[in-house]
Amino acid sequence: MLDRSRCTPTEAELVARAEAMIPWLREKADAVEKARMVPRDTIQAFQDAGFFRILQPRRWGGYEMSPNVLNRVLMELARGCPSSAWNVMVLGVHPFEVGLLDPRCGDELWGEDDSRLVSSSYAPFGTVKAVEGGYVLNGEWLTSSGCDHAAGGAFLGGRLMENGEGVFRSFWVQASDFEIVDDWHVVGLAGTGSKKLAVKDVFVPAHRSHIIAAYGEDTHGHVENLYKMPFFYVFYAAVSSVIVGMARGMADLYIEHMKPRQNLNQAIGAAVNDPFIKGRLGEASAKILGAATRILHNTDEAWSYVTRGELVPLDVRVRHFATNQFTGGECFDAAHMIFKKTSTRGVWLSNPMQRQLRDILVGANHITQNQDNIGDLLGGQMLGNPMPAANQFGVRA
Repeated sequence: MLDRSRCTPTEAELVARAEAMIPWLREKADAVEKARMVPRDTIQAFQDAGFFRILQPRRWGGYEMSPNVLNRVLMELARGCPSSAWNVMVLGVHPFEVGLLDPRCGDELWGEDDSRLVSSSYAPFGTVKAVEGGYVLNGEWLTSSGCDHAAGGAFLGGRLMENGEGVFRSFWVQASDFEIVDDWHVVGLAGTGSKKLAVKDVFVPAHRSHIIAAYGEDTHGHVENLYKMPFFYVFYAAVSSVIVGMARGMADLYIEHMKPRQNLNQAIGAAVNDPFIKGRLGEASAKILGAATRILHNTDEAWSYVTRGELVPLDVRVRHFATNQFTGGECFDAAHMIFKKTSTRGVWLSNPMQRQLRDILVGANHITQNQDNIGDLLGGQMLGNPMPAANQFGVRA
């Protein structure tokens, strides 16, 4: 049979492949949660569908497509199994980061096998020391989603001083240089296998590192247009897209739950005739649609700049980066709104809606969904305030 991942599919084909997987992923979702990791056959199915090549540079076998292709795929996959979609998001976004690095990294990672995957843990839990020719890393980095499938290693984040300034760097570390510690026992997204990585006295050559800025200039690539977008800009939108998919899945389950339901304690009878059940679904769907539309619009606007060979203007980057962070809160509000209308029936562990809600709760807790702090940045910019000297990662804007 033809290996589809070797052909360059269209955006519509990739999204259709993701949509076709929804029933299959939903059937597996409970087992994924219990196993606390996505099974290898599911990851292989994603490989075969080409999802991990969407943002991979062409020179190493990728499709080098717009980030919105990955975003739309994630919005479908998460309807079926949020944990599995989360793995696609993390493992599928890092080929983009490789495109920002010295080309030697791509050769080292994909020279013999261009399907190798890379996980990550950016919160700077460990320590970094600059040495001649590179850096030495020590410590433990938490929550590395999909690390069991990442034969290509992991990107680890760390803070250090360079030229008198605090910077935030990402370091590509080989899989042989860290130990996976199974500590992932959580209330939601348990199937992501987001385990801890333990590192001891690991040397990382300088060419395997780069400065990361949430909306700054430092991560802009210098070769292909796609990689003129900062990495965290793309990463944050991908996380938001997964959460939109989870919320869409919640609405799917709610509709299936309510269509045959009868209100035993009310004279109204069929649940589909209850104005509150209908009203909550309509309002929740509007919130989810609004969040999805904003993510796709923001990325399309950024894409319009980079496809002309231009950098995305700073004010546009800040607006996109900030507004995408409201996705988690909005989607959780929408999901909780309709979950409340399931009454007692929704609380049983046999009802997939409770798992979907817990997964959305944990997704909304991700640092990329920090709406409490980001509104001040966006509002201040709109009111003419100067940009802060450093963003939340200690990197100059």
